[in-house]
Amino acid sequence: MIQRYTRQQMGEIWSPENKFRKWLEVEIAVCEAWAELGKIPKDALKEIKEKADFDLKRIDEIEATVKHDVIAFLTAVAEKVGPVSRYIHMGLTSSDVVDTALALQMRQAAELIMNDLEKIKELFREKAFQYKDTICMGRSHGVHAEPTSFGLRFALWYEEAKRNIDRLVSAIDRISVGKISGAVGTFSNIPPQIEEIALRKLGLKPEPVATQVVQRDRHAEFLSVLALIAAMIEKVAVEIRHLQRTEVLEAEEPFTAGQKGSSAMPHKRNPVGCENLSGLARLVRSNAFASFENIALWHDRDISHSSVERVIIPDNCILVDYMLNRLYEIIKDLRVYPERMLKNIELSFGLYNSQRVLLALIEKGLTREEAYRIVQSNAMQSWKDSKPFMDLLLNDSEVRKYLTEGEIKSIFELNYYTRNIEFIYKRVFGDED
Repeated sequence: MIQRYTRQQMGEIWSPENKFRKWLEVEIAVCEAWAELGKIPKDALKEIKEKADFDLKRIDEIEATVKHDVIAFLTAVAEKVGPVSRYIHMGLTSSDVVDTALALQMRQAAELIMNDLEKIKELFREKAFQYKDTICMGRSHGVHAEPTSFGLRFALWYEEAKRNIDRLVSAIDRISVGKISGAVGTFSNIPPQIEEIALRKLGLKPEPVATQVVQRDRHAEFLSVLALIAAMIEKVAVEIRHLQRTEVLEAEEPFTAGQKGSSAMPHKRNPVGCENLSGLARLVRSNAFASFENIALWHDRDISHSSVERVIIPDNCILVDYMLNRLYEIIKDLRVYPERMLKNIELSFGLYNSQRVLLALIEKGLTREEAYRIVQSNAMQSWKDSKPFMDLLLNDSEVRKYLTEGEIKSIFELNYYTRNIEFIYKRVFGDED
């Protein structure tokens, strides 16, 4: 991933240095397991643990010749360790090391993303209560529907963040799996006890049935969860982008001192942060799709998945970490305009009350079809002539047969639409206030 989207802590997790450290961690855990079974002398294990190290440039130099990254790594380590390096990688195949170490890296990254999620979930909660009593227009198909609470948008996102946290917890459990079972997973040259001991030291569970690799549905699940998190981020970003349009302008992302929106038009304040998040979400989803392609490998293993994973797993972790943190900054300093929300409500001449009128006429004894015809006729005239919907109803003799002036005016009370918001908040947040 390009540096532009790489935050330091996540970047370090996917650095070559950390990758090889995790490989070395796996190799040493296996050596410790062999020593427990009496196959490696204690003094040899001590020497391995004291001397085991590598030089990144040396690994690259060796790989340029051998064309195999694990062999290059083992050779570089052996140069540091000396003769007792013969005990390193004993009975293992490359994927034992690579896949088990990858699980450690993915777990590191997932825990960082979990912290990001928890942080933004709490921000959504804070904003939900801040704007609980802020009334805005609800829209379906982009068209005025009925008024709602602006705080409900944040409550909605809070709930989705909670679900994504649950999904990530499950995915972390599924990817926290290693495999120390040899060439095709049959323990032919390494006893099962080695896997049990080594993985316990690493805090991983064993893959119950392995081929030469840990099965890739696990990785696909993890990347699918990251794609769902990215989709949530885009959902929020798209809403803000719509609200920032000049014709709407009910909210806009922060515009900092010194920021410029256009090289040609000095007046511009564009939702570039949210647009950036929408674009990056496409990448995360595309990478998740590639992870599904990695599930089906030839027989016990091929390496068609390897080149893909070198890109999609680090990149998706890096992207989602970046996206969650950028969204956090946007939401934290989001500019919200309640007065504009009230002004926009009036743009549709009170037509958002059409359902209430419909129900009131039905309660007076009209059939749904009759009531719908009467209400729709007045609604279309209101929209066509830009006249207040209530005035048309008050002057409609057919409507007045059933509804008094007071009944009609009471239908247009705005607070009616938010009378059950408290119920929804209690369902989401419990008894918080």
